[in-house]
Amino acid sequence: MFNLRPQQLNLTHVALLIAFFAFPVAFARAQDRPYFVTYSHDLQETGQIEIESKAAISGPDQENQFGAIASEVEYGVRNWWTSGLYLDEQSTGEESTLFTGFRFENRLRPLKGEHAINPVFYIEFEDISGADKTCLEVVGHDTQSYLEIPNGISRRERKHEGELKLILSSNIGAWNVAENLTAEKNLGHAPWEFGYAVGVTRPLRAASADHPCVFCAQALVAGMEAYGGLGDTAALGLNETSHYLSALVGWQLHKGVQLNVSPGFGLEANSLDRIYRVGFAYDVPRTWSAFRKPRAQW
Repeated sequence: MFNLRPQQLNLTHVALLIAFFAFPVAFARAQDRPYFVTYSHDLQETGQIEIESKAAISGPDQENQFGAIASEVEYGVRNWWTSGLYLDEQSTGEESTLFTGFRFENRLRPLKGEHAINPVFYIEFEDISGADKTCLEVVGHDTQSYLEIPNGISRRERKHEGELKLILSSNIGAWNVAENLTAEKNLGHAPWEFGYAVGVTRPLRAASADHPCVFCAQALVAGMEAYGGLGDTAALGLNETSHYLSALVGWQLHKGVQLNVSPGFGLEANSLDRIYRVGFAYDVPRTWSAFRKPRAQW
């Protein structure tokens, strides 16, 4: 289906294979929200490390297909502060495989405990090239035309960007509902660009600690997310923007490994027709925690 040369997907395949075979060594429970673009108010516990990989496969109309991977390590600095580092890579058919840059993020939760609406502040610095195709957010006037530029040209553009998000998230019974508003700016030039993401997820059945299982409804979380651009300070609105709607399924596998999949669809002509995502996540076992002195969790 995708016209990708085998030799051009070596790095992508290696990353996926490492992720697939490495995740089963985890013993702790991974987070159970299968969002790819939307963020909820869930943060890492103090001292907890999570490793995650998010892959996207798509392609503009009548152009070469691509596969992109964002690999992340998250660390719980405090229960109210999670910090993470993304490394991005992409491979485009008939072109090349590229490392496209990194992202350094921090999520801060100002309110302790659970509330009707739980706010989180997100701050990110990006050092990526114009060839980045991970599609972790859609802002401003991002359309599929930007993904049509050949790697040889787009890789020459270097982007140093700052990104802010306001995350609002609520747990309503077994449901999670999350809304994100994004503001992003190239630190060298260009106006502020805006975007949104909204998502809802729910486990198919409440999990039982006494009877954990893999092939059962309680191991599955399902939901939907929608996201898109809202223009920029020069032209705020929906004109020449792209928007997507995706189904979400999260599968809690043996020994805490989580597999997430998401088929997505563009909602108008500026969007990619389809975008398929797959992700893996697990929490690194804290075997060293017994040797650490207790400290305040907030």
